[in-house]
Amino acid sequence: MQQTFCQESFRLGPDGIYRCEAFQEFVWQQHGFGTRDGNPAAEITLRQIHSHRVVNANGLRDREREGDALVTDEIGRSIGIRTADCVPILMLDAKKRAIAAVHAGWRGTAAGVVAQAIGRMRSDFGTNPEDIYAALGPCIRGCCYEVGQEVAEHFEAGTLQPASGATDKHRLNLAQANRRQIETAGVYPERIFDCDLCTTCQGAQFFSYRREPENPGRMMASISRLA
Repeated sequence: MQQTFCQESFRLGPDGIYRCEAFQEFVWQQHGFGTRDGNPAAEITLRQIHSHRVVNANGLRDREREGDALVTDEIGRSIGIRTADCVPILMLDAKKRAIAAVHAGWRGTAAGVVAQAIGRMRSDFGTNPEDIYAALGPCIRGCCYEVGQEVAEHFEAGTLQPASGATDKHRLNLAQANRRQIETAGVYPERIFDCDLCTTCQGAQFFSYRREPENPGRMMASISRLA
């Protein structure tokens, strides 16, 4: 498979996994965002519940806990989350070498799950948000994510656009909502990277619950500290 690139220098490798080029300078970690063609390994995952619950993965067994974000500073154990339209977010602390994997659907985003994960990195590992790098992987984008007023009311105007031909519908940009939360938590904007890939538009590459609700499949996003 030929290597291809998308916005903000995400690389699709021959194993069918996307990686953020900005993360690659940190040789003490490895990470990846899965596709239909390949998924990175993840030893520790959660029973995901669309919440803002963050779990410290140190000493944890796979699927031992419920929640939607994992943080750790353990060496040699990969943490991961599964998505099929929700926003997968991977983060690393360039100084403390703590890492995080976040599953941000609309409920988790509205509840601030990624900000909660950054707060947990600070409290558990002494992370300074200014040392964090964050990567947002493939997810449903504003082009395809139409929501009603009951969902839209949880989000700021800058993350919503009117849906064409429907006064009570909106197009929600979940990735943008999470980017704003990451910035508000203190991460430098230039250290936040978004692949800008839409899981619903690009059916040949990605599973999508919105497109295939009966049998959507899942992609894995994971990160591990190697040293």
